[in-house]
Amino acid sequence: MAVCTGLIVANLYYCQPLIVLIANEFKIPEASAGTITYLTQAGYAVGLFFMVPLGDKLERKKQILMTTFASVIALLIAATAKSFLILQIASLLIGITSIVPQLILPLAASLSAPEQRGKVVGTIMSGLLVGILLSRTLSGFIGQVLGWRSMFYIASGICLLIFFVIQSKFPENKPQFQGTYGQLIQSLFTLIKTQPVLREATAINVFSFAQFGAFWTTMVLLLSGEPFGFNSATIGLFGIVGASGALAAPLVGKLGDKGNSRIAVGYGCLLILISFLVFYFSIESVIGIAIGIVFIDIGIQGVHISNQTRVYSLLPEARNRLNTVFMSLTFLGTAAGSAYGLLLWKVGGWHAVTIGCMVLSLLSLAVYGLTYKRKSKR
Repeated sequence: MAVCTGLIVANLYYCQPLIVLIANEFKIPEASAGTITYLTQAGYAVGLFFMVPLGDKLERKKQILMTTFASVIALLIAATAKSFLILQIASLLIGITSIVPQLILPLAASLSAPEQRGKVVGTIMSGLLVGILLSRTLSGFIGQVLGWRSMFYIASGICLLIFFVIQSKFPENKPQFQGTYGQLIQSLFTLIKTQPVLREATAINVFSFAQFGAFWTTMVLLLSGEPFGFNSATIGLFGIVGASGALAAPLVGKLGDKGNSRIAVGYGCLLILISFLVFYFSIESVIGIAIGIVFIDIGIQGVHISNQTRVYSLLPEARNRLNTVFMSLTFLGTAAGSAYGLLLWKVGGWHAVTIGCMVLSLLSLAVYGLTYKRKSKR
């Protein structure tokens, strides 16, 4: 499950190191080419909201298989796009159909014992995070050597292979929700209204992932320009730096099993803030950027895995719907963060991006502090 999760979530991030190559082919500004990054994230949020809840109503393995095959088709549309508009539409479809990790995670949670749930979620999240980070390395290298279209062809082949692995290896899992699709969607708003832990965890995640999206989108623009002048392959290598932080994921999950997940959220928020302080002073330093990447990725894991474990512990019969609220808003935050980062880049370059992200860090810490009196162990 961890391997499949990592390989499928990578679809969301292949485009990031390819922005410059895509801009050159379609003869558009790099900032305009960057719109495909937040369209992909926005598509992911749409898919999360409308498709993930069905995991509480449909047989989960069947839904995972259908969505994975749809992802193959979306990637092929991107690979063969004759205009930038078609590529934008394909990016939206790639996001919508790459929700499989968020179908796998509730499945894994439902199969695991309560005392092991945090560790299981952490293990699968480590696969997901490695996929996110190494996708940029692979994409940058493939783009430089074979061209950006080749990356989407390769990704479609990977997803087709995953389809057969899932068909062979995944267990069936029967749903528990007996109502209509309309009632299923309506229940999402009931969960938001009645679950304060869900609201708190989601708000913190939104601010944290907005920073994550802003950084990884604008970092490409920073490193491709002066004084660095890196090509897409070199830029992609920075994903390896972040992937080293994914080793922390199972450890964060274990903290959740011991009832300390909220503490890990606070430390994660602080690490993300520190990372942008490092980034601010690293406008001409590769080493500084590398250190900041380690900080931001460990911080994101601390926030995300801990919050996800807390959310999964609320209502076992509604895990897909809880995950829908949590993850759809999280990735809307990522999409908004990517757009926010591009706007800040146009206004004031790298320093504007880092200052803007520090403001978001302070907002996430404010939410954490204002809800601290609950002293929830979830």
